[in-house]
Amino acid sequence: MSGDGAEKKSPYDRPSDPAKRHSAAMTDGPDRAPARAMLKAIGFTDEDLAKPIIGVATTWIETMPCNYNQRELADAVKRGIRRAGGTPMEFGTISVSDGVAMGTEGMKASLISREIIADSIELVAAGHSFDGIVCLTGCDKTSPGAAMALGRLNIPGLILYNGTILPGSFNGKDVTVQSVFEAVGSYRAGKISAEELWALENAACPGPGACGGQFTANTMSMAMEVLGLSPAGLNGIPAPDPEKIAAAERSGEIAVQLVRDDIRPRALVTEKALENAIRAVGATAGSTNAVLHLLAIAREFNLPLEIEAFERLGESTPVIGNLIPGGSYAALDLHKAGGIALVLRELAAGKMLHLNERTVDGRTIGEIAASAKEAPNQKVIFPIDKPMSPNGGLTVLRGSLAPEGAIVKLAGHARRHHSGPARVFNGEEAAFAAIRANGIKAGDVVVIRYEGPVGGPGMREMLAVTAALVGQGLGDEVALITDGRFSGATHGFMVAHIAPEAALGGPIGLIEEGDTITIDVAAHELRLEVDAATLATRRAAWRAPAPHYNGGVWAKYAALVSSASDGAITTGKRLKRALDTAAEK
Repeated sequence: MSGDGAEKKSPYDRPSDPAKRHSAAMTDGPDRAPARAMLKAIGFTDEDLAKPIIGVATTWIETMPCNYNQRELADAVKRGIRRAGGTPMEFGTISVSDGVAMGTEGMKASLISREIIADSIELVAAGHSFDGIVCLTGCDKTSPGAAMALGRLNIPGLILYNGTILPGSFNGKDVTVQSVFEAVGSYRAGKISAEELWALENAACPGPGACGGQFTANTMSMAMEVLGLSPAGLNGIPAPDPEKIAAAERSGEIAVQLVRDDIRPRALVTEKALENAIRAVGATAGSTNAVLHLLAIAREFNLPLEIEAFERLGESTPVIGNLIPGGSYAALDLHKAGGIALVLRELAAGKMLHLNERTVDGRTIGEIAASAKEAPNQKVIFPIDKPMSPNGGLTVLRGSLAPEGAIVKLAGHARRHHSGPARVFNGEEAAFAAIRANGIKAGDVVVIRYEGPVGGPGMREMLAVTAALVGQGLGDEVALITDGRFSGATHGFMVAHIAPEAALGGPIGLIEEGDTITIDVAAHELRLEVDAATLATRRAAWRAPAPHYNGGVWAKYAALVSSASDGAITTGKRLKRALDTAAEK
């Protein structure tokens, strides 16, 4: 009792904010005094801890320009969260630069990093009872990794892409890092000098931001908006644009509102939203990596997406985006032309969208499409009734070489059929060495195998190889097939994600030098023109290669990862099947 007779209130008696659906377990009541004591040690106050707690995940790293502006953006997101009545808690996860690691053994880390990003965001958010979350993303695997985490956690949250890099300028033309990769091939072919290559290298990447074409980072940024996980129009603002700061602040405000309204990711990402995203990828001739990532996202949201959807939707969607690598313009130009809303407007006009799907900013896809503001005389997005191509940017092949499917990129070239002799390489390095030595000829089918999810492990991208072929003038004369991946910057007649992969006994592992391989898009087939008896003999003699790694993250990933046709996710299903089979024997 107090001296005047009134009952003294405990400091723990304050009612909990109803929006603290998760964090109250971490911060409220006398039993949580130790947790509050630790949080107060770094500056959080009682008032801070009485509010909903919003995690701010960053993928900042000093190994690339792609995520380099995220420290500044994270501060802006936190200002928005505080302004809207929440308390932000920032944390970091990893990123691996595809562009920097490309062509090295380190590139095997890229796809593996997607799983680590998803795992670490999930662990921090769940471990600290966050009520909501904002994920800042940039380089290729960060956006799908963040989306996978949101699907697992299913707490209110959103993804903000930190924006594209501006194009460089060289000899009066816009250039990107893709230009540099292709110039390496030109240099090796004696078409340009070392001085010209050096000058291009110094001009191609003028500042922070993710790679500037409709490569994987910008493809997945677009997919995040269309799935409803990113506020419409904010991802497309380039990294150096001052408006990006305002976009980050707005994202923080939206996140708090999502928490208060209890709007969760699984209410937004539906089967129909996934179909919308596939349409948008096809319409802009986006990266083939979108297939892997959207399959993986679907699995984390418990949605029944299968690889056949990319054949049904991806191929039937006209290409309306005149975007690098298959077209002429960079992501910056799409933003200036009218952004993703313009793409959605044209797809809606073609009756190719589910218009009632909701997004984190409260609008439907139909409302976003209707709000599109087209820049005068823009040449980036074509009308849906006058597309660049009547067929989409990618489709699925099967046939004797890909019983579980493979992805062929259709944009940026006119070829739909190629039949030629196999040039077989067990790994990317061997193929690149042959290209450097001018050992690939017109008509060849370059086969790069044992680069799949298990065989790599990690499905390296083959941009160094494909760009070198283009630089040598062979881009329209050869084909390339692999159980690995291609960069979003790849163009040419290329087939990837071949499943089953070579390391698991897939038919690609039975190809021999000089065999005839046929890529037939009209028939949706990838065929090895070898008789059944010969293949049976080869199969009987085939032995699985020894693993590249016997420990560490590489071995763990190889043991747990699924097929590319299932998104290459680390569910452990394949390992469980193997153990069950062994137990039965």
